[in-house]
Amino acid sequence: MEDDVKVLLIEDDEAASEMYRLRLAADGYSVVIARDGEEGLVMAEKEQPDLIYLDLRLPKLDGFQVLERLREVPETRAIPVVILTNYGEPELRERGLKLGALEFLVKADTTPANLSQGVERWTESSRLSPS
Repeated sequence: MEDDVKVLLIEDDEAASEMYRLRLAADGYSVVIARDGEEGLVMAEKEQPDLIYLDLRLPKLDGFQVLERLREVPETRAIPVVILTNYGEPELRERGLKLGALEFLVKADTTPANLSQGVERWTESSRLSPS
């Protein structure tokens, strides 16, 4: 039996986070939610998720600040992060990828099913890597 895959969703929009959580949970993933950037950092270190979906526009710390801090700390440096945002500007995409995000998704183009399918793809390499 496969180990449970834990997903951290850092998203301040309650309706969006619940929609994504329901689909991910229905597909067998364990989901924890943080409502702002500071809580997201704390949860990432505490929960050690297999994947983080990160919004850019967040209270307290924006997504870029969260991503920078995740990459500075040894405990969270290797956690795969996928940016999930309403903004699709090329310069934002480029900045996110340069900061270490695996992927940059625009919410309008990403269904909950796409998000759930992506979990396996984005966590596969980390599970196959030697510990």
